[in-house]
Amino acid sequence: MNILGVIPARYGSTRLEGKPLVDICGKTMIQRVYEQAEKVLKYVVVATDDSRIEEAVKAFGGNVVMTNPNHPTGTNRCLEAYQIIQKESEVTFDAVLNIQGDEPLLEPEQIRCLVGCFDDPTTELATLVMPVFSEADLFNESEVFVVFDKNKKALYFSRSVIPHVRGVHKTKWLQHHTFYKHLGMYGFTTKALKAFAEMPQSKLELVESLEQNRWLENGGGIKIEITQHDSIPVDTIDDLEKVRRIISKIEEK
Repeated sequence: MNILGVIPARYGSTRLEGKPLVDICGKTMIQRVYEQAEKVLKYVVVATDDSRIEEAVKAFGGNVVMTNPNHPTGTNRCLEAYQIIQKESEVTFDAVLNIQGDEPLLEPEQIRCLVGCFDDPTTELATLVMPVFSEADLFNESEVFVVFDKNKKALYFSRSVIPHVRGVHKTKWLQHHTFYKHLGMYGFTTKALKAFAEMPQSKLELVESLEQNRWLENGGGIKIEITQHDSIPVDTIDDLEKVRRIISKIEEK
């Protein structure tokens, strides 16, 4: 199976301007994400709309394509990147991974886990989740939660903690149920990627501001795989400093 890893990277960010190019212990963030993805995938490309990011990726020898600056979501940017690469390549891709460009601590095992979802020929769209172990995560308003069925097919994604444990104080919920938080990396068959990007935004997508609900609301299935590797997205200066400390310790060993 031929898998294309696409890393959408925009320069603009409301909380951390130019974050793909911030320095993390001698390398840009986008380079660190790219190098982690490349440990697993033969085909990786950065999809950007900014010449500064394009130049930075070329400088470290990475593959990059320029895409439309007006895409409403990263998924739409992934589709355009895939279409550009497919036209130029002799390789026929079976699936496309949307890899978050702001997670420099991305674990190669997470990518292997996601790719493994496509061993099931019925999988159209797949994503990763992780068990919640702490109250800090459970009540973190930045987290997204998911419930899924016994076949690991997603039922719903929400910014609220789901499910609700009736009759139990929230501080004791973890004693009564295993909750799962969503990690924002997706895999699509090429057919599903095109179908998803062309669907109009749905009510549940808009109200939760979670694009994966668009697929569910239109009757699609999302395969869930569980990973034990957490991710730390870099959205703020505090996040950046935390990641710098972690990587610095890793590289000192």
